[in-house]
Amino acid sequence: MIGLARREELLKELGLPYRVCDVSDTEAFAVLLADVEREHGRIDILANNAGVGEMAPFEDSTIDDYRAMLETNFFAAVAGTLQVLPGMRTRRSGVIVNVSSDAARAPEPGNGAYSSSKAALSAFTESISYEVESFGVRVHVLYPAWVPTAMGQGAVDDEAMPLPPKAVRRTAEQVSKLLLDKMGGPVIAINASKLPMVAGIARTIFERGYRYGIKRAFWER
Repeated sequence: MIGLARREELLKELGLPYRVCDVSDTEAFAVLLADVEREHGRIDILANNAGVGEMAPFEDSTIDDYRAMLETNFFAAVAGTLQVLPGMRTRRSGVIVNVSSDAARAPEPGNGAYSSSKAALSAFTESISYEVESFGVRVHVLYPAWVPTAMGQGAVDDEAMPLPPKAVRRTAEQVSKLLLDKMGGPVIAINASKLPMVAGIARTIFERGYRYGIKRAFWER
């Protein structure tokens, strides 16, 4: 197992071999993956977990702010996926996990850039899974629910976001176990919580009530 991130001090805490790379530089990311594959002979599993979530209000944002978020949350995962797929296809085995978010399925006010980047990632993952499964390659999209990571907990501590309901809160250990149990199987979407899946149904059937509830929750923060 090899860890990859842009902050070396956090990688050192893993106690595993690691490489330092900012995945938003998709060309450098692809080159690094190619180097790892040459060095170790193969990449059996790729987990694209990098993500950023902070964004200025829309009136203070530019198109470049949106592009920057897409570079990390979407294009990096696409670059990694496309880089390792040829080798996996040749070997007729391999697993790719792209970490999305329930925000992709249930976007909230003030979260347009993050939600759209994760929605794009979900659509890409599902689409490409159809193309490669016949070659023995499994591609999954993981919906980890809310996990107290630096980004998740930071939104609660620094941005006054209310703590999500217990039904959608998961620990990193719980999500890791779920992923290990499910990846490589026939199901594309791996859901840490079932509750957010209801949002799409509620929005379709009870759109006015759903929108009212979302707006009220947002403006009462």
